[in-house]
Amino acid sequence: QVQLVESGGGLVQAGGSLRLSCAASGRTFSQYTMAWFRQAPGKEREFVAGIDLSGGIRYVDSVKGRFTISRDNAKSTLYLQMTSLKPEDTAVYYCAARSVPILVPTTTRRYDYWGQGTQVTVSS
Repeated sequence: QVQLVESGGGLVQAGGSLRLSCAASGRTFSQYTMAWFRQAPGKEREFVAGIDLSGGIRYVDSVKGRFTISRDNAKSTLYLQMTSLKPEDTAVYYCAARSVPILVPTTTRRYDYWGQGTQVTVSS
């Protein structure tokens, strides 16, 4: 098993930046495909970005060019650098881990472990 703890959320003005972190503990971090999802009020949880063991990366179209996902296997930490934030980025952001370290699925059911989430609020 792996435990995931997100941090770095907060309130920011439109156009600003935030860096989310997800600290993992338990099994070897490098054995997992990692991803960020988000859920806005009244909406389904949606895929934002993911990265597999080989460095393969996927982004949802709405964040391409603005968000950057990365991982530090030595620190067992996943990051999401968010720039040019928009009010529509407001959501609870969740870190997720998939026990298969290759490929980056975009559906929630493909991920085995979840963090508790961190709130990101972008004001206009």
